[in-house]
Amino acid sequence: MHRLIAQQIAKATAADGKVDVARLSELVNGAYEDLDRDRRRTDRSMSLMIEEIDAVNRKLERLVEERTRELRAREIDLQAQNVRLDAALSNMSQGLTMFDVEGRLIMCNGRYLEIYRLQPGDIRPGMLLREVVEARIRNQSFSGDPDQFVAEMMAAARDRTPMRQQVELLNGRTLALDVQPMAGGGWVATHEDITERKRAELKIAHMALHDSLTNLPNRVLLNKRLDEALAHVERGQQLAVLCLDLDQFKNVNDTLGHPIGDELLRKVAGRLRNCVRDGDTISRVGGDEFSIIQTDIAGAVDARQLAVRIAEAVSAPYDLHGHAVIINTSIGIALAPADGTDPHELLRNADMALYGAKGDGRGMFRFFEPKMDAQMKARRTLEISLRKALENGEFALCYQPVMNLGKDGMKSCEALLRWHHPERGLVSPLEFIPVAEEIGLIVALGEWVIRQACADAAKWPDNIGVAVNLSPTQLGNANLLPTVLNALATSQLPPDRLELEITEAVLMHNTETNLKALHQLRSLGISISLDDFGTGYSSLSYLRSFPFDRIKIDRCFISGLGSNSESAAIVKAVAGLAESLSMTTTAEGVETQAQLDQVRELGCTDVQGYFYSKPVPVEELTKMFSRSSARKAAVA
Repeated sequence: MHRLIAQQIAKATAADGKVDVARLSELVNGAYEDLDRDRRRTDRSMSLMIEEIDAVNRKLERLVEERTRELRAREIDLQAQNVRLDAALSNMSQGLTMFDVEGRLIMCNGRYLEIYRLQPGDIRPGMLLREVVEARIRNQSFSGDPDQFVAEMMAAARDRTPMRQQVELLNGRTLALDVQPMAGGGWVATHEDITERKRAELKIAHMALHDSLTNLPNRVLLNKRLDEALAHVERGQQLAVLCLDLDQFKNVNDTLGHPIGDELLRKVAGRLRNCVRDGDTISRVGGDEFSIIQTDIAGAVDARQLAVRIAEAVSAPYDLHGHAVIINTSIGIALAPADGTDPHELLRNADMALYGAKGDGRGMFRFFEPKMDAQMKARRTLEISLRKALENGEFALCYQPVMNLGKDGMKSCEALLRWHHPERGLVSPLEFIPVAEEIGLIVALGEWVIRQACADAAKWPDNIGVAVNLSPTQLGNANLLPTVLNALATSQLPPDRLELEITEAVLMHNTETNLKALHQLRSLGISISLDDFGTGYSSLSYLRSFPFDRIKIDRCFISGLGSNSESAAIVKAVAGLAESLSMTTTAEGVETQAQLDQVRELGCTDVQGYFYSKPVPVEELTKMFSRSSARKAAVA
């Protein structure tokens, strides 16, 4: 300040040294004004600077607040992520472990501990892989070579190579181990228990190659094993292929139902297993059909012995939920290399031999013969023709009279089916009836016979009845009763003139369904007879289970009369039994006067056979009625 005033005094001092007071006052006032302006400018600058600093501070405060909020949000999000990660690790189905580059455990989840039956204190972060393995060895959840395992894991991590393998534990569980290297070194591994998946895969694979009902190999596995077995044939061994099916199995299904049929198939499969060696193969190839590969045999004699064992085992009685069932089996046999070395050729040849066995009367076995190929083609032709025959009207009925010994006159006529083939002529029922049963035509054919027989009999004398044979399949068919009622109503034949004949095979199963059907038919006034008596099993029990009107004694006993005292004893016993049960008896197959005299003496009430008449067409039968009426009129 003094320096400023001194400067102003210097400026106001004249040359003579005198101070111009007015000038000095003016200069001082001007200096103060300048100083005041400078101060105000300085104050303004300071004020602006302070305001700017305040603005910066406020901006920094806002930025800090924003960053703080962001950090807090990120912290909350990170905590949520950690919670989710912990939940995922705790609830994932796979065990998870993470190791660093040195092979030290970083973390593992609870599922890992659970899979290997480890306690939380058994392993902890920081443990080396070898220490983790040793902990598993102690609780017996590790199998294999620990040194090799650790070396493989470390090598995979070092080389950054993924590794996958399946591990079998000592407790039988199977694990899938998946190792993936991490970017910064180390690895993460998942441990998945795939035991149930493996079992399901094995089950699916088993189902693809085995029959679900019997658990036997199916056709696919049969062909595979036959391929393998034939490789040994090329080195000098022999094998046999046996094809078999169950005789009359369809009747079991039709009369007892499919559940009983299924149970029968399972029991047959069990018996077949007991007949073969461990190295042989039994296969169910469909329905009631089975195939067997008999390996390493000496020749046909071994196959023959096996066929005999099978036939005996299968034919033994079965108890199926209270139902007594007896069946037989037919068997066809082809040998390799004699009958072929191609699987399809061998199976085809064994199948043809099977049809040959069935043609011989069922319950038989046959070896393949080259001529069977032509026979098979003939059978297929027969099947095709048979399916068309009913539609084309190629069937006809013949009738064989049944004579009453007391009145010495005709009592009824048995309807017998005949097939007039347009090219072959008359085809024997023994040839086409079994085929009709096998291809499912027997029911439709039987219904036609009932309708036609009733229509024919309605034109006969009122005292002559008609007898119609029922197959086991027909009796078990729900349409039987409506068919009979319709045939009687349409023809206006009285029910008491219709007789239905069944064989013991029909009642072999003694089912409520069969007995109910028989009682319904008998309640209408229809007669029921038991045909071919004495040729089946437990015949007396059948007589007790149903009150038959007639017993027909099989022709095999009649043909033995005179030369076989046992036949006479049987005929006499049956006739006496029938009389005590109020039943009539018909002796079948009477061909001579001597046989007629004997059956009369032994107590039979009726006879049937060539002695009186062979089966004749309905036109000739009508003439017989006319001649009989003429004789009676002449006598009168």
